Amino acid sequence: MARNGILIDYEFCTGCKTCEMACKVEHSFPRGKNGVILAEVGPWKLDSGKWQNSIVPIPTDLCDLCEDRVKAGKEPTCVHHCQAAVMKFGPVEELAREMAAKPKTVLFAPR
Repeated sequence: MARNGILIDYEFCTGCKTCEMACKVEHSFPRGKNGVILAEVGPWKLDSGKWQNSIVPIPTDLCDLCEDRVKAGKEPTCVHHCQAAVMKFGPVEELAREMAAKPKTVLFAPR
């Protein structure tokens, strides 16, 4: 069986927190716990004159890639509900190929 993961294109994440909310509701996590959280990097000015201001969804150790949803033929809830469509679920090998063509991406692939 192929190992699955989530490819996150953080260049276009808007920080809407829909992934956090969808995860919390799907799994009934208590306050203070979640399977995905948003981290903000910046803002600060780079030497090039551009600005560093990235918002990156980070899956936590509580993330099981929505195992039950995936078994039912659905996407993980964070991917399904992502308003900016910056999260993609699939086999790690396929996602890694896509990652090679896109600079601001991270690949989450738990065991």
